[in-house]
Amino acid sequence: MRAAIYRGPGDIAVEDVPKPEVEEPTDAVVRVTHTAVCGSDLWFYRGDSDREEGARVGHEPMGIVEEVGEDVRSVRPGDRVFAPFSISCGHCEFCRKGLHTSCVNGDSWGGENGGAQGEYVRTPHADGTLVRVPDRYADDEDALESLLPLTDVMGTGHHAAVSAGVGEGDTVIVVGDGAVGLCGVLAARRLGAERIVAMGHHDERLELAEEFGATDTIAARGDEAIERAKELTRGGANHVMECVGAASAMDTAIAVARPGGTVGYVGVPYGVTEEGLDVFTMFGNNVALNGGVAPVRAYAEELMADVLQGTLDPSPIFTETVGLDDVAEGYRAMDERDAVKVLVKP
Repeated sequence: MRAAIYRGPGDIAVEDVPKPEVEEPTDAVVRVTHTAVCGSDLWFYRGDSDREEGARVGHEPMGIVEEVGEDVRSVRPGDRVFAPFSISCGHCEFCRKGLHTSCVNGDSWGGENGGAQGEYVRTPHADGTLVRVPDRYADDEDALESLLPLTDVMGTGHHAAVSAGVGEGDTVIVVGDGAVGLCGVLAARRLGAERIVAMGHHDERLELAEEFGATDTIAARGDEAIERAKELTRGGANHVMECVGAASAMDTAIAVARPGGTVGYVGVPYGVTEEGLDVFTMFGNNVALNGGVAPVRAYAEELMADVLQGTLDPSPIFTETVGLDDVAEGYRAMDERDAVKVLVKP
């Protein structure tokens, strides 16, 4: 089969690799029809995080079940499915409490599982991981492209909103205008927020944030952005969503939180550890910090229900579509901010 391979910073190749096979009774093999390039993929692409050269990449698979192990009960060959970025068993202590990303039997899509930016993936713990799409939508391309963000960015944006405690009538500040931040705007609106302030650096992305439900946008940087956010919210918001992961974004989120408020954080924290966290401001203002890596499997069914009934559509985050052979162009487009998120159709 063909799959995207990391060959070093700035170098993604598509090569022939062994097709994954069922190895355990709980496995399923899925033929990938849709996947994507994630903002977190850019960390290794830029050389900012470790990734072994020659590794298969990608973690947002959607496709058709081709083969299942003898113990798999929830899906069968021919079913349309999608899967979260993290493999989970569905029955351990942490899966039962909705924390699938801490599954004691957890796994990833890389290595021998195939990498989701490829033609096939092997799914360990298929019953705990795969989400079956109802048959009536199995070939509905519009519905499928709206469901694909549930593999990562829509569930992650939702986790930011839940972690920040967003509810009916609230005022919310969303820090970040990438795919997760934009989905965070959708999530805040879905949970009933009355005022949503989106903070970012790209006018065209902030325009999309407005389409998604942001009532105000801020394109400034640094102290100017913080001051503007406080002006708009009369001193800050009780609910702040940090959707970037950079130290500067976390500092901004803490700075715009109203005393007693909560920052829901889901950005992969590159640079935060090295540069430090503004704990003093959090301490002085009694600002709570809640969040982490999003257990998107826990949210999949409820978000899918809204997508399929037409009340939630995150598909506009896909601003470019490429075939598998052109996946390197997808990485380049996202790295250079020419695309918000790239849809890949193997």
